Amino acid sequence: MASPLRGEVVRLYKNLLYLGREYPKGADYFRDRLKTAFLKNKDVTDPEKIKQLVARGEHVIKELEALYYLRKYRAMKQRYYEETKN
Repeated sequence: MASPLRGEVVRLYKNLLYLGREYPKGADYFRDRLKTAFLKNKDVTDPEKIKQLVARGEHVIKELEALYYLRKYRAMKQRYYEETKN
C-alpha cells in the first residue's frame, strides 16, 4: 500500500475506533466488527479500491455521528420537555 494511503487508512481506523466507544451495542462489539472489516480488506493493493473503501469508512463516520447526535437530542428532549397525553 502506498504511503499516503496507508496514513489515511490508519487515521480512518483510529477515528472509527474512537467513535465506537459510545456505540449502542457496546465498544467491544464495535471493535470486533471494525477489526473484521479492516482485516477482510487488508490485501487490497489497488489505490482506487483503497480510496473507495476509505470513502465508505468516512460515510460510516458520518452515520455514527448522526446516530450519536440523535441519541443526545432524544435524551435532552425527554429530560426537559414533558410529553402531553391526549
